[in-house]
Amino acid sequence: MSQAASITVGSKIRITRVRDRIPQPLIDLLKSDSSGTVSEFRTVDGQGIGVVVELSNGSTCWFFEDEIAPA
Repeated sequence: MSQAASITVGSKIRITRVRDRIPQPLIDLLKSDSSGTVSEFRTVDGQGIGVVVELSNGSTCWFFEDEIAPA
């Protein structure tokens, strides 16, 4: 991960932006608490790296590496 090389599984992060359309409940959650914990990494688009994040309500969602920052 280029901009977030120090982020590992278990790291606390915050979501800084979202590129794609997301459901309204997720928008509301991120507005109230944009932090989470990295639970795993995944390959996206065949070459990028995505980060699976456990959010404050216990749900998980993945984000592109440029959508997160260390907390």
